[in-house]
Amino acid sequence: MEFWHIRGGKRLTGACPIQGSKNASLPILAASIVCPARTELTEVPRLRDVDAALRILRHLGCRAEQQGNAVYIDSGLCSRSTIPHALMEEMRSSVIFLGALIARCGEARMSLPGGCQLGKRPIDLHLAALRQLGAEIEQNGDEIVCRGGRLRGTRIALPFPSVGATENVMLAACAAEGETTLCGAAREPEITALQDYLRAMGAHIRGAGTERIVIEGMEPTGRVCARIPPDRIVAATMACAAAATGGDVELRGVDVQQFSAVVHFLNRAGCDIISRKRSLRILAPSRLRAVGEILTAPFPGFPTDAQPVLMAALLRSRGKTRITETIFENRFRQVPELCRLGADIRVIDRVAEIRGVERLHGATLTAGDLRGGAAMILAGLAAEGETLVRDKGHITRGYEALDQRLRELGADVEMKN
Repeated sequence: MEFWHIRGGKRLTGACPIQGSKNASLPILAASIVCPARTELTEVPRLRDVDAALRILRHLGCRAEQQGNAVYIDSGLCSRSTIPHALMEEMRSSVIFLGALIARCGEARMSLPGGCQLGKRPIDLHLAALRQLGAEIEQNGDEIVCRGGRLRGTRIALPFPSVGATENVMLAACAAEGETTLCGAAREPEITALQDYLRAMGAHIRGAGTERIVIEGMEPTGRVCARIPPDRIVAATMACAAAATGGDVELRGVDVQQFSAVVHFLNRAGCDIISRKRSLRILAPSRLRAVGEILTAPFPGFPTDAQPVLMAALLRSRGKTRITETIFENRFRQVPELCRLGADIRVIDRVAEIRGVERLHGATLTAGDLRGGAAMILAGLAAEGETLVRDKGHITRGYEALDQRLRELGADVEMKN
């Protein structure tokens, strides 16, 4: 158990570098086994999920280690195609190893993935797409057994732009004969980062960032060097932290276009935004104003991962904001805990209505998921008195040294195990 002690009421000021992207790192780590190769990655965040992915790689026979924010992998010794339940249950993104193992070994055996319990997140789209490539898949309870057989390129149309299904198809199709065209693909920046890595590995692939991705096999290069892009959700979190505290914070090393939907609503809430090529400065008023309607959606829409932290920033806003969650049915798990601080939030089905209050007060909260836990910390920063957030390791799955980053901006926050 981790305990986050926050003494609120401090205005955040200063500059904040943004860590490398968790959601880009994890599929790239899985992709490192698609063919025998030596990989060097830079700007990899030190996170529980990254550590879990490295342990999976080592279990599969690879050499994999992290030194600071650099990761070194030698997948030439990959000798297993089975991932035990104990490793799979640690993170949702472990399912991306399915497409990578099919490409490399022609088979895979694993249990259903774990991660935050945000509601139903079936992998049916992943399995259906891999079957279209020629994989034979059996699901026995929580176990998935997949035999790649002879993979052949084909046209695959996803009924929903699933990020995970898009990534699994990209990985498996690298080993397929002929051309694979994936329609209805996810367009998130992390998909583009994976394409860049696979290209450096020797894959013939194009179209990432659009709804149509084409993969035509690969000619392995044997050695890859890649840089992980900045984490757009961490950037959104720090921007919302500045907004929640009436702060003045510069985010450094960011791609503003990757979280522009969040910046749009912060601007509507009354924040002055100064955007440069690789930085963003947020100057927030002492109290935000409500922003009306927010609807979460796949990229380039408003990201579901940023919904809890923007909600936290708006708890003391003037007026009423409605957030409709379209991705996960349990994404409002943070609401009862935020109400312990004095927030006025009402939830009906997938719609949360936030009525801003003048003051929040400290309380003891329990984090139930990664982004909801981050929202509780932000709300604690904006509250009067002391807030304690109890967390079973969710927050450190996605944020590297979050307490240190906040202290550097003037927050009174400390995390203890």
